[in-house]
Amino acid sequence: MFELHHLSAQEQWDWLRRGEVTPRELTDHYLARIDRLDPGDDGVGAFVAVGADAARDRADELGRAGRSTAPLWGLPLADKDLTDRAGLPTGLGSRLSRGRVAEQDSEISAVLGEAGAVSLGKTATPEFGLTGYTEPVVGPVTRNPWRRDLGAGGSSGGAAAAVAAGLLPFAPGSDGGGSIRIPAAMTGLVGLKPSRGRVPAQSGITSLGGLAVGGPIARTVADAAMLLDAMVSPDGRAPRDHFALRAPGSPDGAWLGTAVRGEGRFQLGVLTASPWDDAYDVRVDPRLLGVLRDTADQLDALGHGVEDATLPGSGYPALFRTIWQAGAAGIPAETDDDFALLEPMTAWLVRRGRELRARELGAALAGLSAFEQSVIAAFDRFDAVLTPSLALLPPALGWHDADDPERAFEQQCLVSPFTSFVNVAGLPAITLPVAEVDGLPAGVQLIGRPGREDVLLAIGAQLERRLRWHRRHPDCW
Repeated sequence: MFELHHLSAQEQWDWLRRGEVTPRELTDHYLARIDRLDPGDDGVGAFVAVGADAARDRADELGRAGRSTAPLWGLPLADKDLTDRAGLPTGLGSRLSRGRVAEQDSEISAVLGEAGAVSLGKTATPEFGLTGYTEPVVGPVTRNPWRRDLGAGGSSGGAAAAVAAGLLPFAPGSDGGGSIRIPAAMTGLVGLKPSRGRVPAQSGITSLGGLAVGGPIARTVADAAMLLDAMVSPDGRAPRDHFALRAPGSPDGAWLGTAVRGEGRFQLGVLTASPWDDAYDVRVDPRLLGVLRDTADQLDALGHGVEDATLPGSGYPALFRTIWQAGAAGIPAETDDDFALLEPMTAWLVRRGRELRARELGAALAGLSAFEQSVIAAFDRFDAVLTPSLALLPPALGWHDADDPERAFEQQCLVSPFTSFVNVAGLPAITLPVAEVDGLPAGVQLIGRPGREDVLLAIGAQLERRLRWHRRHPDCW
């Protein structure tokens, strides 16, 4: 039986514009699904807060104002629980922040509101967004809609689980080391990490090392492009950049058109080694290597050039660990009672970060900047580089060590060794759900040149037309 969530976000927007559904009807549909599928011990656990009354009021307000050409007019989404939405709690996945209610919207929330979206609530994230799995002690544990005993990844795990389960048409996420691409890959979605400086409200420029940027999680390439366009420019005008440094502009303007057309032939590299190989025993599941090879064959059949790619040698693992620890040093834990509320991983990162000397931090930043330049130079002969999205299939809930932070950090690198170095390099990357392995989603990652999200979206659209992954859904669909 047909239901509204079976439509893509683009199709839902078209229905809204034609008056075939109202913002209130669409909002009520998703709120009913959230109420039915999300809570409980066996629920998806995608949401930490649902603002049903505020969402209905917002939808009614949009309906009274009349149909609009705003890029997200009437479309439901939700805010990751690292960003503020006025009137809702911002828990940051931590007992330390429990009870804090936002007084005003964060900038990205305001941008999405200006674009016409209806926020249904807050999606789950691990504590302070620091891990690639969403199983915070404060709760809820986010379950993979494809198999509820498996994790949904992180740190945008709640956002991805909500989209995969049909609780949202798409969702904004943020990505400092893979936090969009990891959960999107685990739940069978498209996840796009934009270039550093691309999204003005979440550019990465203000974060240590320039790592964390905002981007879309969606079921289709076009839906991801649609949300990216709104995040960059909610009114369709030139982006309101806050800094002189910014990502190069798109050759075609808006990304939605590029994603719909899906045109072009490109030179692609294929990479199977990761910068974590020298630090840990990284082993890519042979089935996922098979998915990578099959995708390379598909791209060859589409007329793209395909050849092997390599990474430059570096001391990347030690450099990244330093910057990740330093980034946690500012978490507002000061007393023993504060630290008692933190999870072991977070407490370990905070303490290690505060032990760093300025000279160590400066050397790490310089080393990572040199690494960025070397990666861009090594990939220069390619329009995009293809890697596995993940090295392993989605792990079981509780698989990551809850007591030994060193071991848990290593486990994250074993699952997702291909993501964090892209943040360090500031490059755009997209994960595409090209296959299933034993009934679970399996994806590939495409890494682009600086500012070339258009190439990633064009290639993604070509593969989507060929592989039709938007027709695959978990049982709860």
